[in-house]
Formats: sequence, structure tokens, C-alpha cells
Amino acid sequence: MTEQAKETTWLELAVEVDHEAVEPVTELFARYGYNEGVAIEEPFTQDGDGDNLAVDYTRPVWVRTFVAAVDVKPEVLDEIRNALWHLGRMRSVGELQVSERQEEDWANAWKEHYRPLRAGHKVVIAPPWHDYTPESDDEVVVILDPGMAFGTGTHPSSRLCLMGLEESIKPGDTVLDVGTGSGILAIAAAKLGARAIDAVDIEPVAVRSTKENAERNGVLDLIRVAEGSVAPDGPFVGPYDIVLANIISRVLIELSHGLAKSVKPGGTLVLAGIIEGRELLVRETFEPRGFQLIHRQQIEDWVGLTYRAPS
Repeated sequence: MTEQAKETTWLELAVEVDHEAVEPVTELFARYGYNEGVAIEEPFTQDGDGDNLAVDYTRPVWVRTFVAAVDVKPEVLDEIRNALWHLGRMRSVGELQVSERQEEDWANAWKEHYRPLRAGHKVVIAPPWHDYTPESDDEVVVILDPGMAFGTGTHPSSRLCLMGLEESIKPGDTVLDVGTGSGILAIAAAKLGARAIDAVDIEPVAVRSTKENAERNGVLDLIRVAEGSVAPDGPFVGPYDIVLANIISRVLIELSHGLAKSVKPGGTLVLAGIIEGRELLVRETFEPRGFQLIHRQQIEDWVGLTYRAPS
């Protein structure tokens, strides 16, 4: 191995332990790890839509640290193995796993795999670092850099919400995007002909991302963005021609009153983020309020519902 290669090579040190051994192993790894950094990978359980996340205490934990290969001598690894052996006399501690890892620019490496894609019937999502030429006159191109916010257009729930929007929107409509994330739906609505869009999210990073993406697409003058939700003290007051909500089922149900009040009589409510097993719970929440299901779509295990509000 050349000196230049050593400078960009790291050793990942990892060991599988029980929950009682996490703290002493973490302290051990912190003595050797770069900047005392240690990663604890706890096993967890969660529902299909990502809800009800909980640590699973019946399964072991992985503890990891990284050291620069150029700085590691064989005796250092022997010291760590010896210390783990002694800890293993009192707790369940596995064998030390040592793997080489090449240094990468993690902040940008993922961008190589994020390319233009058709996310709806008309809407194409294109990252700003790829040149994209529309294939037809009716294509709607949204230039999107999601940053740290949710929403790249690749998830089935985003695509379902985009398709519901495309099928419902008319020129001059007003739109509310609840849980805007990266702003993908709000920007698509602007480019599909909406005259005014309000977008809300409880995460400040989503508010910033939506503003940046709206400006990138030249539609910031059509979109108002604020931190908040559809609660009575929310930042915007409707009602709107179209309300979009791409959020997990539990939150859709929790926000059902505010979502229902945000839609104009006879307006459209597009719901996504619904895992198939919870579709009935969502429908039993909205349909007794007089919302009429006009379109149901499904991609894999995810469902999108388009409703007409009572008139």
C-alpha cells in the first residue's frame, strides 16, 4: 500500500455486544477512534410506514469506530482485542471485526445515484447537477436538491401524491401542501398552473429547503412557506381548492380535523404516505366526514387516496 493510499484508507473496528456491554465497549473504542468518535447501531422494530420505532432489547448491538490505517500498528489491534476479551468475561462481547474503508465525500457521493426520473404522469424530477432536456412539450420538470429534507420523488408515496395532484389540479387553483419536505409537491403545483401555494412543515430544515428549491425553479413568488401545520394556530388560513398531505397514516388521522377544514367545499384532498395495512383506518377517519373517494392508486405497499370534499 502506498503512502497516498494509506492517507485515504480507514479501518472500521466493529464488535457485536449485548446491551449491558455497550457502555464499556464504547469507552474502549473512544480511546482509539478518530476524534473519539463511536457509532452505536441498536436493533429496532418499526411498522411498515416507519411509525412506532422502538429499540429491540432482545437482539445484540453493533458498536463501531474508525481509525486512520496509517496510524494503526498491529499491537494496537492486539490491545483492543485483549481488552474486549476481558470485557467478554463479564458480558456478551463478540470477536473484533476489522474492515478497510476508503475515504469518500459522503455529502456528495449519493448524488451519483440520484438522477432524473419521471415521478408522475407529467412531472419529472431532475437534480440540479444533471442536465435534463424535456422529452415532450407537456413534461413538467422540477429541479430538486432535497438536501437534508424528505422528498426526492423516488418514494412511492411521493409519486402517488404527485399523480393525485396532476389529475386534480386546474389552472388558477389554490393549494396547501402539508408536510412539504423538500417542496417537491408545492413546486410541482406551481408549474402545473396553481396561482398560489402555501406550504407548511414542522421541520425548519424543510422550510429552508422548500424556499431554496422554489427559488431554483423560479416559482418562489407563488409559494409561501412557513414552519407549522394545520392546527387552529397554524400559519395559513384556507380554505384551498386542493390540499396535499404526504404523511404517515397516524399523522393523517391526527390532523384529520385540520385537513378537512382546509379544503373548500367541493375541493380536493390528496392523501399519501398510507401503508396498505392502515388504509382502512384512514378511510374510516375521512369518509364519515362526507369526503367522497374519487380515486385510489397503489404502488407496491403504498396507497394514495384522492377525495372530493363535501359541497
